[in-house]
Amino acid sequence: MTLPRTIAEVVSGYADHLRSRDVSAHTSRAYISDVTDFFAHAAHSPAARTRSRTAEPVVDDIDLNDLRSWLIALDDAGAAKSTVARKIAAVKSFFAYCVNHQGLTNNPAARLRTPKKDSRLPTVLKPQQAADLVSRERTAPTEAERSDPIEAAKWARDSAILEMLYATAVRVSELTGLNRSDVDHQRSMITVLGKGNKERRVPFGTPARSALQQWLNLRETFVSNSSGDALFLGVRGGRIGARQVRELVHRYGSDDPSAPDIGPHGLRHSAATHMLDGGADLRQIQELLGHSTMSSTQIYTHVSMQRLQETYRQAHPRA
Repeated sequence: MTLPRTIAEVVSGYADHLRSRDVSAHTSRAYISDVTDFFAHAAHSPAARTRSRTAEPVVDDIDLNDLRSWLIALDDAGAAKSTVARKIAAVKSFFAYCVNHQGLTNNPAARLRTPKKDSRLPTVLKPQQAADLVSRERTAPTEAERSDPIEAAKWARDSAILEMLYATAVRVSELTGLNRSDVDHQRSMITVLGKGNKERRVPFGTPARSALQQWLNLRETFVSNSSGDALFLGVRGGRIGARQVRELVHRYGSDDPSAPDIGPHGLRHSAATHMLDGGADLRQIQELLGHSTMSSTQIYTHVSMQRLQETYRQAHPRA
């Protein structure tokens, strides 16, 4: 099997390969973006200029120096270790595909090492701060906004999104991917499609149920031909995007100057932490979050000082 001459052909084949392996759409987009970013760097890297390459290199021109140059550029740009780790995973996957399916004889990414993740604990809200953020009373629309159907629907939607993020601790991509048919109103459960296309059912409480119902009563305000069965819609009628959700979480969160600035994932961390503080078992948290391993749950959740002190007093003979 011969290797196609252009990068575009190889990347297109790699994208088809990811789809054939049932890799999630989110992961596929991220990997393709990362691989494309690497080749854009490789086309103008010092190594490319030294070897007098054309503007677009071919895959079998790439060597370890190109990859290292790219990683140095990412580090210089201040990329987080988690971002670098994902990009390394992407190019490792891509070049393994080239070896196995495109006839590449040498894998330049084989010697790359994934950086260790930061050991810092995630930033979380205090329980009252979280309650204030998602409180529908605090952010209730003014009388003028109430009389405007668009503004009233936006408030109801934003309120439902905030409540559901905190109530369920789902990822933002899982929330935006929800359809109305994924909501079991009778049992107060949602069915989400998580990483690796794994489904799980997640409960939500009374405040979230009330906020969700109010949004569904006004959802028709935003409905268009592109709405489909999407649970949450943008003002133009399409499925709301992750960026919009992040922006609204930051916007509502900025109302409290005492609270740390967090996004949707911060609400996920906060919910898991507060459940641990309330006595939930770590394995229950793992199931709620959709983590495949317990180590992920331990990284993404806090054990509060109060919980640690209580355990100490109960267990230590000299407490």
